[in-house]
Amino acid sequence: MLLTTNVNASIFDTPQASVAQELPSLKPASTLSNYKLGAGDIVTIRVFGEDELSRERVKLTDAGTLQYPVLGEIVIKDMTTGDLQRLITTGLKGRYLVNPHVAVFIEEYRPYYINGMITSAGGYPFQPGLTVLKAIALAGGFKERASKEKIFVIRADDPSQAQQKVDLNTLIYPGDIITVQDSFF
Repeated sequence: MLLTTNVNASIFDTPQASVAQELPSLKPASTLSNYKLGAGDIVTIRVFGEDELSRERVKLTDAGTLQYPVLGEIVIKDMTTGDLQRLITTGLKGRYLVNPHVAVFIEEYRPYYINGMITSAGGYPFQPGLTVLKAIALAGGFKERASKEKIFVIRADDPSQAQQKVDLNTLIYPGDIITVQDSFF
């Protein structure tokens, strides 16, 4: 049996229907990151082809602002990276650049805090997808007398600062304070 191959074939010869099925679909803007920037976050802003407008590892002030060339002080607290990218693009377009291409990256998230019956209490950098169990692991784990049922969180965005009882799979957000209480046998 003789096999022949087409040496001129390429991936572009594949019928369009099967290519569309193999490529991941683009997500609409509503499903993009909804992480809200705040005081203590460190961001990098890049304006492609314009190094003097790019900023590396800028820490947001206590008021959630940053100084940016041409635009001055920008209040970005509670914005997403996409919101900030659009704000800078709009601010630069026309009056300074014809068609700016801006990208915003979170270099370092503001910390969450953990205390109580864990090995190393303190502040730790937030990571997306962080749960109570992961936060405890990053802090060295439970102490011998720690209760796995008496865990409380004070949410950073809760104006009443009320403790909420949580379980090990509860998501943690930047600025949250986790308290692991001790068990009484």
